[in-house]
Amino acid sequence: MDPDRKFLDRFKKDFKEIEKELNNSFKSRVKMIEDIGRHSLLGEGKRLRPLLFVLSCRLCRYKGDDIYYLSTIFEYLHNASLLHDDVIDNADIRRNQPSASSIWGNSAAVLSGDYLSTKAMSIVLGTNNIQFMRMMIDTAARMSEGQFMELVHTNNLNTSKEEYMEIIISKTAELTAASCASGAIIAGAGNEETEDLRKFGLNLGIHFQLVDDLLDYTLSEEQFGKPVGKDLREGKVTLPLIYTIFNMGKKDLQRVEKIFRDNKADEKEYEDLIGIVRNSANIEKVRTEAKDFMEKACTFLKKFPESSYKDDLIALNRYLAERSS
Repeated sequence: MDPDRKFLDRFKKDFKEIEKELNNSFKSRVKMIEDIGRHSLLGEGKRLRPLLFVLSCRLCRYKGDDIYYLSTIFEYLHNASLLHDDVIDNADIRRNQPSASSIWGNSAAVLSGDYLSTKAMSIVLGTNNIQFMRMMIDTAARMSEGQFMELVHTNNLNTSKEEYMEIIISKTAELTAASCASGAIIAGAGNEETEDLRKFGLNLGIHFQLVDDLLDYTLSEEQFGKPVGKDLREGKVTLPLIYTIFNMGKKDLQRVEKIFRDNKADEKEYEDLIGIVRNSANIEKVRTEAKDFMEKACTFLKKFPESSYKDDLIALNRYLAERSS
């Protein structure tokens, strides 16, 4: 059995319940919205963020029977961001299948993303929990800011590590942070527990994206579910490339500048640059940094009493830093 699948099977019951709630709660009067939803939302997906919410609720001793229903909030927001992302990037593939925008067009994909975001906030509003509402609204705003920052830095070879980190924190890590912190909020935990879970999720989200950016250079399309070097072709300057550029000689740097300036490189030029990054020491450098964030995340669970839920969060955190797809 695939080692990734073997590990995730420990959460099989949770994934089944999350999937059930997504199927039950996703409805619209507009057939195309439901069609796009079935394609993008109810297709393949790790369901990482809903699972983090469920485990965080349990860690904080929440017993409510709405736990899986509330978990869908995080999948709705995540998928809304993917729908918008694919439009901005002109992406044809998502999760080993055609992207929604390539089938139904950009306008329908954007509107469907807006619908999913609104659906998520409707569920948030139904909790009548002001702290939860504030967190989710702030998170959605940060995600939008992250998308804007990434857009601003597209094809910008002068993107610094600090700017890159701000992009991935806003665009990706803030939602995983909210997934975990919200579990504490819904459970009625104190501010200290809420903040510890937020920091756990934030650091997990950072290393998750670092690994994702590594895999973009090191995996095959079949393994990754999207074209290898997708970020490179879209003009996204991620950490493996930032480190590689820093150590490049003048001739190689001029070639890279031409690729990003003209945005018309042929396949061999992309493959050559992917090879340079893949074969550099920077792959291990980024992998080491990802593991550092994984270890840092674990420190924020130390104050919680021992339980199977704490063990699950620690194991999930480690798996996501060491995953192969």
